[in-house]
Parts: sequence; structure tokens; C-alpha cells
Amino acid sequence: MRSEQSKVAQLIETYELESMGAELEQAWLGENRERQSLRDLADRFNRALLVAAIRDAGMDVIDGEPANFYRLLTAEDVSAGKRIEARNRLERAGIDVDGLEQEFVTYQAIRYYLREVRGVRYESEPDTEQVEREQDTIDRLRSRVETVVRDTVDRLNSGDKLTVGEYRVFVSIDIRCQDCGTRYSISDLLSRGGCNCQ
Repeated sequence: MRSEQSKVAQLIETYELESMGAELEQAWLGENRERQSLRDLADRFNRALLVAAIRDAGMDVIDGEPANFYRLLTAEDVSAGKRIEARNRLERAGIDVDGLEQEFVTYQAIRYYLREVRGVRYESEPDTEQVEREQDTIDRLRSRVETVVRDTVDRLNSGDKLTVGEYRVFVSIDIRCQDCGTRYSISDLLSRGGCNCQ
């Protein structure tokens, strides 16, 4: 097996999340409950990393707060102010938020871990792979736009053409259904498989 090449396997060891491998496998296969997508499993794994970081920092939190911190750090519909507030609170507790975010995994990393490290296969997998590939393409483009904007702002700022303090760039892509008026983030729409009105 290729556990030495798997980011997920390395993080499970680093953060002492021994039971996480079996949990991911069972959730992906739908054992004893509804099957979860690879994207859902990536979110689940990343939330577990955040919970472990909070635990290791000795931060006092109430039930549900770690999940809310994760949403504030990652959701597209969160305001910049709320995101910064969450980051600041975590950083005050001694958590390296930038480092933690770099450790967050993608659905591809989860798929590699489940297939190559744990040797798991899911029979209906090809049905969801196209949607996940398309989402990956959109994610790469969004990341590219974020990089171009950041580089542009940095250049203008260093050339005294723009004045800005520390900043973060947020790129969101939303879809509005013309039939019912409901607005979705692209990732939410793809994971739902369509608008609720259809």
C-alpha cells in the first residue's frame, strides 16, 4: 500500500485520528447509513483536523462550535468580517490557521487514500466522478482567479498605485435558478444534483 504517499494517512497519524480511516471507509460505502460523497468526506476529515487542532491548543469551545468554525473558514457565503473574526479567535488560542488550512484535504486526496491505501472500491463510483471532475475544474479556475487578483493587488500596492493593509481574496461563483429564484453556490448545486424546484 502507499500510505507514505497519502496526505490523508500522514495527517491521520500526525493528528492521532486512528479511527478516522475506518469511519471514512464506512461512510463512503454507506455501511449502516446513507452513503457520503468524497466531497462530504473531505469536509468531514477537515473538520476532524480542526477539532484536533482545537483539542491540542486546549481551547475552550461549546458543542457545535468547531463545526461552525469550519463553516466560517471555508463556506463561500460567509462574510469577510465573520471569517476574519473566526480566524482571529482561533489564532488567539494558539492555532496556526494558515498552516491548518494548508493541511485541509481535497476529495481527490480522500479518494486516493480510500482506493490506494485502504483498497476500497465503490461499485457506482463512475456516476459521481464526472461531477467531481467538473467541480475540480471549477475549483482550479477559482484558485487561479484568486491568485491573479492577489498578484495584481500586491503589484499595485508595492507600486504605490493602491493602498491596502493585510487582506484576503474571496472568489465565489453562484448560480440563480430563473424558474424559482433560488441562489446556490456552484459547489452546492453540483452536490445537490440540481435545483429543488426541478
